[in-house]
Amino acid sequence: MTNLAVLPIVIPLLAAIIASFFPKKLRVVRIFTQVMMVINVLVTTGALWYVQQNGTVVLEAGDWMAPFGIVLVADMLSISLVLTTNIIGVACAFYAPKSLSQKQEEFYFYTFFFLLITGVSGAFITGDLFNLFVFFEVLLMASYGLIVLGGEKIQLRESIKYVLINLFSSMLFVTTVAFLYSVVGTVNMAQIAERVGEVEQKGILTTIGMLLFFVFATKAALFPLYYWLPKSYIVPNPVVSALFGALLTKVGIYSIIRVFTLIFVYETSFTHDLFIWIAGLSLIFGVIGALSTNNIKLIIAYNIIPAIGFILIGIGVFNETGLSGSVFYLVHDMIIKAALFLLVGAVAYLAGTSDLRKIHGFIHYYPGLGWMFFIACFILAGIPPFSGFIGKLLLLKGAFEEGEIAIAIIGLGSSLLILLSVMRIFIRGFWGEKDPNIRPNRRVARGFVFPVALLLFFNVLLGVGAEWFYPSIESIGEYLMNPEIYMDTVLKE
Repeated sequence: MTNLAVLPIVIPLLAAIIASFFPKKLRVVRIFTQVMMVINVLVTTGALWYVQQNGTVVLEAGDWMAPFGIVLVADMLSISLVLTTNIIGVACAFYAPKSLSQKQEEFYFYTFFFLLITGVSGAFITGDLFNLFVFFEVLLMASYGLIVLGGEKIQLRESIKYVLINLFSSMLFVTTVAFLYSVVGTVNMAQIAERVGEVEQKGILTTIGMLLFFVFATKAALFPLYYWLPKSYIVPNPVVSALFGALLTKVGIYSIIRVFTLIFVYETSFTHDLFIWIAGLSLIFGVIGALSTNNIKLIIAYNIIPAIGFILIGIGVFNETGLSGSVFYLVHDMIIKAALFLLVGAVAYLAGTSDLRKIHGFIHYYPGLGWMFFIACFILAGIPPFSGFIGKLLLLKGAFEEGEIAIAIIGLGSSLLILLSVMRIFIRGFWGEKDPNIRPNRRVARGFVFPVALLLFFNVLLGVGAEWFYPSIESIGEYLMNPEIYMDTVLKE
């Protein structure tokens, strides 16, 4: 059963190769993509059930025992995020044919799409720091292809900024891994954690840890390294924006969770206090950005930043409740960001503009999209009983347990402003008098409904059914607070 750890990587990788052979047979490749994503969801669901019943699955590639060989580690944290990734992938696979032009589809969209899923899934599952870098590069190369798909001038302009910042962070990443290897003599994360514990966390290791944090914070778009994100994420097609907003920054924050709950856990007085400050500033500046624009796509893009700030709060307070909240909020935010990007993409497509000042009365023509957006606003802001509320409740409770009152107040205040930023779209864009210039295209609109409804269903289920999911999330928080469990499982001690 150890192969369960590699199947979520192998399936989309093989699908990417197959899809590259018939890019112009669009009907075939669309159905193939949708079927393969559904299969991957079923496989990943089976893997999650197995891990929940039997514990962490460790695959040692080529039967080389850890730490000598490459290992893939499917624990509850990683496999839950892989399942979430594939659910989002299913929604995007059904949304893409309605959103993309024929030219965009024919230029290997589905190949890049599968490669992105491969890279993201591999980054979540790998137990090797160097292979984390490798999977980062896989997903980044796929994203480079997706961001320029269409070849518009604004895409090429923003893609240059996107590529340069990621090239810089990737070079720093591999250099930092080399520094760490020179100190501890391994890149296996379990053995790194073991050796850091044996020698104690000296100043050089803390410095290396902060370099890794800088790399991951750049990719996660935390303050002050978020400047590259908003416009880069809105220039591609809406389905690409949804994939970027839901997955790419989340791999960065997942890496911070993994590294700073497993390896750098012995000197937290400096690092974790810094995390609290950065989380607070990310909340403040992200919300300011969302309130400062009338571009509906930019509003959603800026709202990525405070969400990452919320997740960082749980890492900063570093207790079981806070880490449980980070994991719950991470899963919630992946899904709701994908849904919101798909929704505003549909609105911009149907209205012919993303300028909020030129959109009004949309709910009269597209009530389904309007009310789904209304629900999505409440989910994003954390209004009970939706999933955002459960995640924020755990995060704020964790902050109060550690006496971090200021960050809890900032979190509460930013939640209200997040709600204001997205409700502006509903009040000004959907509500109000009919716009006589709108020529409704309900047939196209119906094609957008199912993918968004699927994602919102899972968000609502996470909130309303929190009693079912919380025991598993709580166990992940406990697991993260006890890194020796991971080390013993991987190294078989």
